[in-house]
Amino acid sequence: MAQYFASTSEAVSQREQDHMNRVRALAGECMAILKNDGTLPLKETGNVALYGSGARRTVKGGTGSGDVNSRYVVSIEDGLEDAGFQVKSKEWLSRYDEIRAEARAEYDRNLKKQSEETGMPEFSIQFNSPFQEPEIPEVSEKAEDTNLAVFVIARNSGEGADRYCRKGDYLLTDHEIQALTFLGANYEKTVVVLNVGNVIDLSQLLEIPGINAVLLAGQAGNTGGYATADVLLGKSWPSGKLTDTWAKSYEDYASSRNFSHNNGDLNDEYYQEGIYVGYRYFDTFNVEPLYCFGYGSSYTEFSIETLDVTTDGGNVSVRVKVTNTGSEYPGKEVVQVYYSAPDGQIEKPYQELAAFAKTKLLLPGESEELTISWPIREMASYSEKRAAWVLEAGNYYIRVGSSSRTTRIEAALELTKEVVTEQLKNLFRDETPLEELSRQGVQPYSYPEEEEQKAAARKLSVDGSAIACKEAFYSDGTVEFPAYKGNGKLTAADVKSGKASLEDLVSQLTVEEMAVICNGAAEGGIAENEESVIGSASAAVPGAAGDTTSLLLYDRQIRNIILADGPAGLRLIPHFQVAEDGTMIPCAAAMGEGGEASAAAETKEGTTDYYQYCTAIPIATTLAQSWDMELIETVGEIVGREMEEFHVTLWLAPGMNIHRNPLCGRNFEYYSEDPLLSGMCAAADTKGVQSHAGLGTTIKHYAANNQEDNRMFTNAHISERALREIYLKGFEIAVRTAQPMSIMTSYNLLNGTHTANHYELLTSAARDEWGFAGVIMTDWGTSEDMRSIFGFGQLKYSYSSPDGCVRAGNDLQMPGCRKNTEALIEAVKDGRLTVGELQGCTYRILNIVLQSNAYEDCRPYAEQFGELPWMMKVERS
Repeated sequence: MAQYFASTSEAVSQREQDHMNRVRALAGECMAILKNDGTLPLKETGNVALYGSGARRTVKGGTGSGDVNSRYVVSIEDGLEDAGFQVKSKEWLSRYDEIRAEARAEYDRNLKKQSEETGMPEFSIQFNSPFQEPEIPEVSEKAEDTNLAVFVIARNSGEGADRYCRKGDYLLTDHEIQALTFLGANYEKTVVVLNVGNVIDLSQLLEIPGINAVLLAGQAGNTGGYATADVLLGKSWPSGKLTDTWAKSYEDYASSRNFSHNNGDLNDEYYQEGIYVGYRYFDTFNVEPLYCFGYGSSYTEFSIETLDVTTDGGNVSVRVKVTNTGSEYPGKEVVQVYYSAPDGQIEKPYQELAAFAKTKLLLPGESEELTISWPIREMASYSEKRAAWVLEAGNYYIRVGSSSRTTRIEAALELTKEVVTEQLKNLFRDETPLEELSRQGVQPYSYPEEEEQKAAARKLSVDGSAIACKEAFYSDGTVEFPAYKGNGKLTAADVKSGKASLEDLVSQLTVEEMAVICNGAAEGGIAENEESVIGSASAAVPGAAGDTTSLLLYDRQIRNIILADGPAGLRLIPHFQVAEDGTMIPCAAAMGEGGEASAAAETKEGTTDYYQYCTAIPIATTLAQSWDMELIETVGEIVGREMEEFHVTLWLAPGMNIHRNPLCGRNFEYYSEDPLLSGMCAAADTKGVQSHAGLGTTIKHYAANNQEDNRMFTNAHISERALREIYLKGFEIAVRTAQPMSIMTSYNLLNGTHTANHYELLTSAARDEWGFAGVIMTDWGTSEDMRSIFGFGQLKYSYSSPDGCVRAGNDLQMPGCRKNTEALIEAVKDGRLTVGELQGCTYRILNIVLQSNAYEDCRPYAEQFGELPWMMKVERS
């Protein structure tokens, strides 16, 4: 009979309460004030007129595998009432509930009908055609006894489908505009709360008279309603900053014309904007944003004074003094440092983020000094012509401020001679020509004082000889392990005891045993098991995404490990029952609407109830808006604690793809448009989780998973430079500075090759160049034929192959299936796969398994690496 790690008590545990309290407390720091005329914070509670799709049905996080099944979700209505407000618009909220319930029922009926007609399971249809929220009722009457209105705009999205630039999605609906216009005209104070996981168009909203404040609350987890009320009342101090550029018009984004479904081509995605993503485009091509990257105000004001800029060997440091210049409220400020590299043979963007730091909570009049440092080599650009990272000669201007459009030039670092910082190989050649955007002849953004600041800036000479040139050494394939010379059948216990090495054990394993190890535990695979395997294939922890195999437990004493989805917490089945014969009976879906646990099912005679209630943390984008790496590390530690409780080894998070376009359906799972911020957030998350012994993160989706429509067969055409500077850079930062235990590949193709089968991506870049030491796995069903499940129709590009995964160094194929196991065995027999290649994958899997919490003597994974490199450092005084 299986062993279960869940609780048999339905009562709220101390861990649950502690974690919800901690998440509530930190969520306020992630929220950003976009507009405020002094209305916020609200001075007192009282009556409030509450409207909007997110008022009662507040979205805690996106849908799909990124969702979390928490015990309950606190709506903004709940949060305001708990804080002492009396909601005077209950009738309107109930009317919207009725409209939504009818729309949902109609959607479910159509879902069932389409499933019957096509033979596709309902969950797969739902992935591709998610439920669209209905139009809200008009607001035509002023609520009694209140002069305060709060309007909550909610949007949701999830894996499998991209968003659209249409009303009710990226754009406001007609009724939302009508309601906001009415509220602005009829209430003394109108506050808009954005309960969104991604960018939406606010241009019309900001033109409506009478809108006093706009709060970007994001999607803050299952206590988000409490956290929002705390911020509105000034019990928590908002200090979030945008991690994306919010445009005046969707067409202002460089990728808008050819993104996903916009041009009618879902097979080939041409990244013609190259390195000009987000603020790099808006600044370089002088496009005025609605809200710039890094923007966010608070309830007070700050001054940032640059005290000094120095260089020391290969590093540069900026010392600043930040003062709360307000007279009433405390707050935190984010100091952002950008650099402008000199024009040379390599085209450069106007500016790029170099480093950042967040202050402590400063009282009115209080100051804090921060010294922010980063390696000069990180300001290099990638030269495709020379296959190298190069610091070109010239002046590197250092800009300091509180957002990308509020900086001033504080120093010019002069490099008199070009420096090659790292010599590599070009790895990502594309047979299809790609014509990229160029800044030639374009006048970038500027401001009146810029040239004067350049002339007055501190001049610092950089010693290029202090910056050593690194050189990567590339492996040329996996060599077969030498045979073990001892006697007897080796087991994992022999390796743990020191009797034999892991190489000895692997050399003794048969091809059949290794093929089993390299596939997960779901023998039938997705095609046979359908929704029981999609994202919930684990046998030991119901609702977890999958396990490694336990078939060698008795013969080789190799234990299995458990993998669970993220990145907004652990996604497990919240309630299940186990019969006397060991049969597990789920009482709630692992992946359902809303992520709120359903009411407890009636206990059947002879069964035992088990409960797995996890904390829904803020989504990745909302977390990143804190710009606080200590805060994100704390959240990682919270997730790690719950992993310990439920015996999960690998958290399938954090997601860290770049926000190339605001319509990507999965952007809420990712951090930012900027690779430095993304990489630092993922590293902090990883450090928090991996502070727990035997636990690890899985950074994903590697790489260029920037489109959800046709995600398994989209071919992303990206230049080598754009890949290295934008789309791979965050992964590189996370690997070099935190050494996550695992990496998950994406579904898409990259320059004609499936990422899961891409040797240069997985082995040459991640392992040879960056020093990644963990295990690489596929996303679920990557190398399976799932046409019967998802109805893909005619395909331009084929599936990735099981043997191609092994050759590329993609160690673990998840969730696993018998056909893939057999395919690997056949590939060795006919010579398409060598024993050495299979041994390499097996070794890397077992190396992680033996260091995991499946064994009692495990330690924190990162301890073995000693002091890891750093991308930026912050010292406080």
